[in-house]
Amino acid sequence: MEIDDLAVAVIILIRAGVALRIVFCLIRMIGNAEEASMYKKRAFNAVLFYIMAESVWQFRDIVFFYFK
Repeated sequence: MEIDDLAVAVIILIRAGVALRIVFCLIRMIGNAEEASMYKKRAFNAVLFYIMAESVWQFRDIVFFYFK
């Protein structure tokens, strides 16, 4: 297993984790209207985490391309 394979595995785990977190928050928002704002904020934070995580991997690829 190479470093690139490990990086791809981490990216897949991050994507799957964020997708499951958003689905969980949406289900909880539907089930409990009183706590909907809290789960909406958590889902939004999951989306922000996903954007930052993808940005880090894209920045990594740019740096590797530049210094190669």
